[in-house]
Amino acid sequence: MLVIDAKAVDAATDWHRIVAAQRAGHLLGKPQLQDMLLQQPPNGLFVRAAWIEGLGAAVKGVTVFPGNVNRVPYVASINGSVLLFDRETGLVNAAIDGAAVTRWKTAGDSALGSDLLSCKDSRSHLMVGAGVMSEQLIRAHVAVRPSLERLTIWNRTRERAEAVAGRLGDLGRPVQVVTDLEPAVREADIISTATMTHEPLVKGAWLKEGTHLDLIGAYKMDMRETDDDSMRRGRVFVDYRGTTIGHIGEITTPIRTGVIREEDVLGDLYDLVPGAPGRLSDKDITVYKNGGGAHLDLMTSLAILEAVKAKGAA
Repeated sequence: MLVIDAKAVDAATDWHRIVAAQRAGHLLGKPQLQDMLLQQPPNGLFVRAAWIEGLGAAVKGVTVFPGNVNRVPYVASINGSVLLFDRETGLVNAAIDGAAVTRWKTAGDSALGSDLLSCKDSRSHLMVGAGVMSEQLIRAHVAVRPSLERLTIWNRTRERAEAVAGRLGDLGRPVQVVTDLEPAVREADIISTATMTHEPLVKGAWLKEGTHLDLIGAYKMDMRETDDDSMRRGRVFVDYRGTTIGHIGEITTPIRTGVIREEDVLGDLYDLVPGAPGRLSDKDITVYKNGGGAHLDLMTSLAILEAVKAKGAA
């Protein structure tokens, strides 16, 4: 069994490998999934398991402690491990740092969604939130949309946004920190949101034609990052119906209140990857809810394991 820490994960893999693995995984059968959530608010413990025929099985145990971002010295908000089980024998092939898998899985999920739904010539990306996922989301979007020329970050605390911007100099693009969210939303071609807000930040009325809205942060039933207008105006997609509809408020609340119908969720990655229509024109607003799920941890962990083995053999 290999034990793979975060440093080894980051050194071995890249966004194209992760997106390719998730794309390939969605051409296989749908997963068996089981989740467990324990909470001592605002903290949580997630245990997620997935089994996909042809890939094997994985179990991830992760804690989420949002208050860690305020600790000095800094302590990561997400911690845990992924156990990766061999598809033939059931043996544990690897134990991989769970925070690293989550970062690569989550940003890869959004990047795949963007590759399938955002305008091919998108020029600007807005990151709403400057938390643990923000840097990875920006890098992943740039990887699949190299046409992006302008990168913008908004966060309630400007200093944190400036810290993220300072780590992105190697992308060779200007990174601007803004304090006024509305004009930033109105100008952006792609918008990613990764916050812990319970009240919508991004207003649908602000979205221009052709925008792709990538929603990551609202993972509980009482959380929303965008409002009902975005759902009304957009072509709505999710990464997987089985982990979003009925499980995540961003999608479930507007369905329950009659803002949209369940059939207005036009597809998930199991539809889009094989070729179902997503964006129909450059004027469409597309809304993509990144809900995650252990099946994505499995796909991502396998790609990481292969990358680490390849690097070790090189």
